[in-house]
Amino acid sequence: MPLIPEEPQIHESVPGPRATPAAGRTASTPRPVPGPGPRPAPPRGAPAASARPGKPGPAAPSRGPAGAPPAQRTGPKQPAATAGPADAASGTQLQLIPAPQSGSLDAAEEAVDLLLDSGRAPGEILVLTTGEMHPWAAHELSFGEASYWAQHDAADDVFYADAAAERATGRPVVIVAVNGGTEETIARALPAAMARAGALLVVCGDPQRINALLGVSA
Repeated sequence: MPLIPEEPQIHESVPGPRATPAAGRTASTPRPVPGPGPRPAPPRGAPAASARPGKPGPAAPSRGPAGAPPAQRTGPKQPAATAGPADAASGTQLQLIPAPQSGSLDAAEEAVDLLLDSGRAPGEILVLTTGEMHPWAAHELSFGEASYWAQHDAADDVFYADAAAERATGRPVVIVAVNGGTEETIARALPAAMARAGALLVVCGDPQRINALLGVSA
């Protein structure tokens, strides 16, 4: 059965732990990983959204000369698909966010934001890329694999990795940005991501290409 892109927001049928807003924080706190800018301020009287822990923000001192600047969004937000059919074997829910190859990383960041806003804890989310590495992952790896994978093992924040990285273990939510790679690479990455996803798999990319690689007829 094909993955059919729909609109507008991600909705999960499998509830997960809810992240508690941090007291005293304002919604303008910059995100600590490369991606979109500060979130808009909440309505007056509403609790402030918590920032992702564990990563240095733009104002934090750099640990070396290889600092990675936050990625800037240059296009409109990508629409998020609603829940797709569940995988019969694992019960994992499938969702597809339509995006061109050049915009799949931005679409993945939008999905992360939606999941965090809906109550998912940052440590429950793993983001995988099939092509060029996510800017945060490239930045952290410049300080060595030991510190990079230590953050993965701590599981207290969103983690970004290459889809082929065997050391990346499963999490409740896995997001795949189809941002490049060969057809063979992507065809291997999608089933592997499904195996890692405990409750929800989100794929950001071209729907026709993804369905073709999965062997699903439109």
